Amino acid sequence: MKLTDLLKTRHKKEQTARLHHESDQTIALGGPWRQAEQERTPTDRESLLTDVLTAWQVNPLARRLVELTTQYVVGAGVSLHCAHPDTLAFLQDCWRHPLNRMHTRILDWCDELTRSGNLFVLISTDASGMSYFRAVPALSIDHIETSPNDLDQPRLYHRKADNEDFDPPPYPAYEAASDQRQPDGSFQAVMCHYTINRPIGALWGESDLAPLLRWISRYAAWLEDRARLNRFRNAFVYVVRGRFLSEGDRLNRQRALNAHPPTPGSILVTDESESWEIIAPQLDAHDASLDGLAMKKMIAAGAGVPLHFLAEPESSTRTTAEAAGGPTFRHFQQRQRLFLWMLQDLLGVALRRRALLDERVGPAIAFNLTGADISARDNLSLSQAAKHALESFLPLYQQNLLSGEELLRLVYRFSGEVDLPAAQQGDSHGENA
Repeated sequence: MKLTDLLKTRHKKEQTARLHHESDQTIALGGPWRQAEQERTPTDRESLLTDVLTAWQVNPLARRLVELTTQYVVGAGVSLHCAHPDTLAFLQDCWRHPLNRMHTRILDWCDELTRSGNLFVLISTDASGMSYFRAVPALSIDHIETSPNDLDQPRLYHRKADNEDFDPPPYPAYEAASDQRQPDGSFQAVMCHYTINRPIGALWGESDLAPLLRWISRYAAWLEDRARLNRFRNAFVYVVRGRFLSEGDRLNRQRALNAHPPTPGSILVTDESESWEIIAPQLDAHDASLDGLAMKKMIAAGAGVPLHFLAEPESSTRTTAEAAGGPTFRHFQQRQRLFLWMLQDLLGVALRRRALLDERVGPAIAFNLTGADISARDNLSLSQAAKHALESFLPLYQQNLLSGEELLRLVYRFSGEVDLPAAQQGDSHGENA
């Protein structure tokens, strides 16, 4: 056999071996991942995070946009469902623990995720297997170290140096395969990172306020100028015209009026030789209001909310206002699904660590979280649609033309539910977390 044939055969064997041994640790073999062009530089990212935080602190419009997302995504709270009693009991204890208080902590987490586009959660577990969650500000993370061949496999989260610690140790990323107890019985503190608005190939997410900062700043400056001008709207200057024999007589009359200016509501009596006029500023408030409305529309369009969400009545009809909220509710629904998955992922880490100590808790037992309805307006129409769907498809089921699972899927689809009921997935409803 020729040398070239041997090399070709060897190359094919190596490729076959790589394919057969491909795993999460050997994904995308062939070269290291590099920072993509769409990733912001560290200086630019830090400046943006600082500007967003400042806008949220001082600008009521920026804070309202963040609060709107939290109010719809979190809503009345989160419910926990699990069919296994012991697992459900541990998850509820972890959720309600005094050092966790997840029912209030998730409000701040949703604010941080919307505000910075990144949520870094540090998980520490004691010797009893109870986990505790702490969110770390995105501004305190310097850079993220990942696997050489995959950006989606973080390894270390390096912290920024401060006055107390010039070389702080990095936070290790959570890895289920290598997560083990330490000699003292506790677990190593690990970090999980969640993002929104993350470009493909980037490590960091971006704030929902990032594209709005410029227009929020312009609207605030415009509003401040209008407020300053309106302060002087009622200020005016008297112009007194008269026939004076000399410049000295005119100056004497001006000194007398300056010494005793007329008070509001007073009566002035003059002769034919003197007339009074008023010079007032012309603000053209109507034209200026159109400019402010245009800027506010730009902010509302960037945030994905209708104008009446920002105290700006866009239409006098209720039908138009309800129709304008449709895309907004879709956006909040997508964000709610992401947020609930994030909470489920964090509780999964706590559950897997507890399972290493407690055999009554199963790490592979399914559980899920559900949030409140984004909008209750369409509940009546959805219930009517589900009723009509059941009346239409039930005869087909009774004639064995439709399976029970398909009937259930159709009814849930017409009722606006995406997931099948928990009973069909092997879960049962638990208590409210």
